[in-house]
Amino acid sequence: MRGTEWREARDRVAEMFRKAGIALTPSELEKVEVADFGLGNLAVQGLQLVTYINTDRYCAKELALFPHQTCPEHLHPPVGGDPGKMETFRCRWGKVFLYVEGEPAASVQAAVPPGSEAYYTVFHEIVLTPGEQYTIPPGTKHWFQGGPEGAIVSEFSSTSRDEFDIFTDPKVERMPVIEFDD
Repeated sequence: MRGTEWREARDRVAEMFRKAGIALTPSELEKVEVADFGLGNLAVQGLQLVTYINTDRYCAKELALFPHQTCPEHLHPPVGGDPGKMETFRCRWGKVFLYVEGEPAASVQAAVPPGSEAYYTVFHEIVLTPGEQYTIPPGTKHWFQGGPEGAIVSEFSSTSRDEFDIFTDPKVERMPVIEFDD
């Protein structure tokens, strides 16, 4: 991802948080993580994150999704003696379509990113609007997509070890690489 794309996404996220009435410090805004997952199409498959805290006991983040932007299917595996990350998503603004293992929906409301259909395999649908939340157990495949306006989701979880996430799509690179062009 180019540095200009990262800056534009970060500025867009700042505006989303402002609209949602969620205050972030200038330092937090500078540290917004913009992940395109190495797929080169941030608007379609990507995620923006602000990590408040991540210790060996717990983690708190804000996840920002642009309209119809999808975080690719993945799971959080056991690491060492830890069973894997358990996370609760609480929608703060907009709408998020969350898909987990379980009985598939007859018709899903999200759109699987074109060309990536083979890498989206779970379709039990949970729709979250502001104030609603859902807890994802460790080791559960899941993916999620912002609604028509996008979404802001607070994540409360056990320790986050993103570098160990297992994505269904083998092309995904979890840790972002930014090429600054200035």
